[in-house]
Amino acid sequence: MRSTSKIVVPALMLALISATPSLAGNASSRAGYQDTARVIANTPVYESVNEPRRECWEEKVGYERVEERSPSDHNVGGAIVGGILGGVVGNSIGKGDGRKAATAIGAAVGALTGDKYGANNRRDYRDEPRGDARPVYEQRCREVENWTRKLTGYNVTYRYHGREYSAFLPYDPGYSVRVNVSVSLADQ
Repeated sequence: MRSTSKIVVPALMLALISATPSLAGNASSRAGYQDTARVIANTPVYESVNEPRRECWEEKVGYERVEERSPSDHNVGGAIVGGILGGVVGNSIGKGDGRKAATAIGAAVGALTGDKYGANNRRDYRDEPRGDARPVYEQRCREVENWTRKLTGYNVTYRYHGREYSAFLPYDPGYSVRVNVSVSLADQ
């Protein structure tokens, strides 16, 4: 029992000593009270905030011809003219038995060239719609500023016992506010 009292007594004394300042603080805070003051001015405070957003749209940039080519969709006129011209050139180049081979090769090369030339010379409708042309669109985007005003609080002026005070409040206080009033002795 003696060893228990050696531990308990100092612990109790330590607890009393550490509790004494808080008891004194509570006694001094009891000297104040709350009251009501009348609000005489209440001005909202706004903050400008930019929240940019992205706007996108489809824009027509021209036209393209819709054409499906199949193996039979060749420029026959260009191939015939190219074959004739190639045969004439080949015939004029060759001599003897080589003349027949040069004519045949010239006609074949001319026909292929004429077909290719005719296919490449078809009009590409990029600037204007015609017949089986369709519009070509591209997506365009841009950042647009988006300024908004956000309410951050209120500058409040209130009157208590004939004196005016100001404060910033995060809410609208209405017609009156609660104030803390404390009383203490004046130094003489």
